[in-house]
Amino acid sequence: MNAPTEHIARAECAVSAADALAFLADGLRLGRWGLGSMDTVVVAPGVVRGTSLFDGSQSYIRPVADAAAGTVTYFVGSDPVRLTPRIQACVTPTQAGCVVALHAQRGVDMDDARWLRLMRCHDVEILLIQAQVAAAVLSCPPCVSTPPPTPD
Repeated sequence: MNAPTEHIARAECAVSAADALAFLADGLRLGRWGLGSMDTVVVAPGVVRGTSLFDGSQSYIRPVADAAAGTVTYFVGSDPVRLTPRIQACVTPTQAGCVVALHAQRGVDMDDARWLRLMRCHDVEILLIQAQVAAAVLSCPPCVSTPPPTPD
């Protein structure tokens, strides 16, 4: 297989960039859309552990948000102390809300089958993010970055 070394999955989201960024930086919410890290639990400040739907293996993830850049970098690994930046989510504001993109670089140790699986997962995960970020904002009014309307 002559696969690319970078993959980007994008979706338009009808929420503010700030709300999308907060959603993506939440390690517990990651456990609802990250197919390789489902059912996340907090194991240390800023670090969660999730379970792969594929083989049941567990990994540790530390999402690190950079609000100024509009990014969340996911540091991942099998040891919670030695995590490597693997995936980055980027949020770009638009007139209608924002665009969320998942960026992945193929690791040098990643075989063709694993890389193909990662790309296909991101294609599905971006759709899960799109649906869940809207639902999260609708169901959690205090999470919304814009103030509620003032009474008349």
